Amino acid sequence: MNAEAHDARVDAVFHALGDVTRRAILERLSRQPAAVSELAAPFAMSLAAVGQHVQILERSGLVRTEKSGRVRTCQIDPEGLSLARQWIDERKRLWEQRFDRLANFLDEDEPE
Repeated sequence: MNAEAHDARVDAVFHALGDVTRRAILERLSRQPAAVSELAAPFAMSLAAVGQHVQILERSGLVRTEKSGRVRTCQIDPEGLSLARQWIDERKRLWEQRFDRLANFLDEDEPE
């Protein structure tokens, strides 16, 4: 995957995670797969609106769905979450390196 496509996937994951409803759906799916109708039950919104949230989660790679008859079942796709974790871990390593360099610089600057 080229860098541009990778960046687009990362953007899609964080866009999906940026909404409280979608995070609640992921939280629910972390326990077990569920039908869209089950996911919609706790929300004061239409089934169609929840379906749109599920589509965004699916396009981002955070959720996979499977249709059997009229029932669409959703489950978490660990690959999407690992993409977010990888991006965060890369930033964390970068900042840890910068803090280490700053600490070394400050240690060198101290009079003995």
